[in-house]
Amino acid sequence: MPTPPTTEPREVTLGVGSAVHSTDMVLNIGPQHPATHGVLRLRVVLDGERLLHADPVVGYMHRGAEKLFEVRDYRQITVLANRHDWLSAFGNELGVVMGVEAMLGMEVPERAVWARTLLAELNRVLNHLMFLGSYPLELGAITPIFYAFTEREEIQAVMEEISGGRMHYMFNRVGGLKEDLPAGWLDRVEAAVAAVRGRLPQLEGLLVGNEILQARTKGVGVLSPELACAYGVSGPIARASGVDLDLRRDAPYLAYGELFAPGGPGRVVTRTEGDCLARLEVLLEQTHVSLDLAQACVERLRELPAGPVNQRLPKVLKVPEGERYTATENPLGINGYHLVSRGEKTPWRLKLRSASFNNVQVLSQLLPGELVGDLVAILGSMFFVVGDVDK
Repeated sequence: MPTPPTTEPREVTLGVGSAVHSTDMVLNIGPQHPATHGVLRLRVVLDGERLLHADPVVGYMHRGAEKLFEVRDYRQITVLANRHDWLSAFGNELGVVMGVEAMLGMEVPERAVWARTLLAELNRVLNHLMFLGSYPLELGAITPIFYAFTEREEIQAVMEEISGGRMHYMFNRVGGLKEDLPAGWLDRVEAAVAAVRGRLPQLEGLLVGNEILQARTKGVGVLSPELACAYGVSGPIARASGVDLDLRRDAPYLAYGELFAPGGPGRVVTRTEGDCLARLEVLLEQTHVSLDLAQACVERLRELPAGPVNQRLPKVLKVPEGERYTATENPLGINGYHLVSRGEKTPWRLKLRSASFNNVQVLSQLLPGELVGDLVAILGSMFFVVGDVDK
């Protein structure tokens, strides 16, 4: 009689990268919008409801911007550079033009310096309000995003008036700004800042102390300061973990040296908990600080005498041979611009160090051990823009 086939269970081994686990589930999340922050793919290994391994897969929005820089002159590259983080376009422009100006040995007029600082802080408020509205939406709270967008429209109106753009401002130029401030614009900025500051407590009232939000975020996705530093995490994500670093204070540029001096309105917001709630709290408090900085810039611009806001440039702009690394404190963290010139009218190389890239890479260490139900809460609290990751 033939031997009957064995019915003993067989062990199935599934592997992802360096993770090999017996009878565990390998799950692809994405590349659709897992948390409404763009096209990111997460490849995770699950043991029931708990994550054992997480591998963020990026590159789905890669446009090759760094190679495009090499065939465009120094006026044209600003158009490309302001687009990778579409919520921080003005800040993106700053790093490029500041690097070029430094290599040219060019001094920017004082009015342009203070106007740039004002616009950078208004752009920071726009960035933070977006996440303050969208993050609760990802947790199931619909109302806060309407409050956040109401305040965004106040700031958007003055940004659109001065630049003509709502997202990609293209108002920076090598040597200063595109044009002078419109008549009466400072009054409208001051009114917008006052309106946002006056109504911001309504948004805070929906978030601060909310029992459901705290249950979803407190103690969830804790990022240690050591891990943040090891992965180069920066900005509000790092400061929520106790990393007291802000280039506006520590390596000041534009008018930040005066604004962050003792007695000035500038201050660095930090927390020590390092969880999702701490990251939200840092973002909320930083919005208040940026409004204070914007108000200070308005007051200084009122005091300055009339004068130019840019430098006259040659018809063909060539940067002397050499290289320079310029770093700025963008709303999402530190942006770096490594510019290499061979004396031509186009960069030989312009390497971008975008804040979101490092903030996303740390997910591979942050997510293991967490529950699937907390995945979206953690992803949303990292406050990244996928275009800023992929460039």
